[in-house]
Amino acid sequence: MRKSCPLWGACVLIFLAAGLPQRAAAEGPYKVSKVVKIGGEGTFDTAFADVDGRRFYIPRKNPGRITVFNLDTLEPAGEIPDAAANGVVVDSKSGHGFASSQPVVMWDAKTLKTIKTIEVQGRPDAILFDPFMERVFIFSHVAPNATVIDAVNGSVLSTIDLGGEPEQAATDRKGRVYVDVRDRNDIAVIDAKALTVAARYSVAPKGGRCSGLAIDVKNEILFAGCRAPQMMVILSATDGKILDALPIGSTADSAIFNPQTNEAYSAQIDGTLTIIKETSPTSFAKEQTVQTKDSAKQMVWDSKTNRILLIAADFLPPTGPPRAGVAGYGGKMVPDSFSILVVTK
Repeated sequence: MRKSCPLWGACVLIFLAAGLPQRAAAEGPYKVSKVVKIGGEGTFDTAFADVDGRRFYIPRKNPGRITVFNLDTLEPAGEIPDAAANGVVVDSKSGHGFASSQPVVMWDAKTLKTIKTIEVQGRPDAILFDPFMERVFIFSHVAPNATVIDAVNGSVLSTIDLGGEPEQAATDRKGRVYVDVRDRNDIAVIDAKALTVAARYSVAPKGGRCSGLAIDVKNEILFAGCRAPQMMVILSATDGKILDALPIGSTADSAIFNPQTNEAYSAQIDGTLTIIKETSPTSFAKEQTVQTKDSAKQMVWDSKTNRILLIAADFLPPTGPPRAGVAGYGGKMVPDSFSILVVTK
């Protein structure tokens, strides 16, 4: 039997307060140093930091658009309308941006004006820009699992069958693209020139249902943030050998590797940021768990300022049964509660 709260407003306030950033869950150098309240309507997904152009892109839905901020000040810098996207990338060389929307929106990164829309199949979700041949990879949970677009002219070059549901991808910038295929519990290795699957690396039994993926390009090491079990599985990018597996928070959704500090970051929906230290190419340790905010599942890393930016909002308690794969939130988003969290040392 569901218990009711006699003071509904007080209960909501208590619930929201529980989601506010607290001090680090484990001692360490990282902390939430700033929270910028953005507000506005609409849910959110995978953000993107254009480090060269100093812009921060956040896709919002209901209504669909891409909100753009100054990466240094986090003040509003514009908006790209009519783009109900799950992710964003920018190719600094061509000056073109792309949204994983249906159709895909392509814009001028300087003016934010739409250049054209690109019809693709499937349901665009995750997105990756690979500078190796200036190509954009649009990933979909239904076939075709990957659509490859020329970042210069916006033409569709090919589609790739990944045999499952792709999540986050990473590139070695030398001809290989790696992508989590969460329902297969493996990582598909794409030949970025031939646009075919060249290999598969299993994360089982150490991990499963991975949704975060990052790469140490120099040492050729992959970091896969997995949900079942909750582990960061660390693999060789050359042959898929599992090097280690370390516990992380609940419902990992994004991962980043920082080559300046040799640290891998994993953001979880339960409001934790796990930091893994690569002490050598064969030695890894869980360095810190930072308490961020429930729903702060997506993050970007600004390599110029060495800041981690996470996006989150407040959510009311769910009114129905829990949704599969969703932890930490699931009810209606509280209006104007959307925020950017800045994590620094």
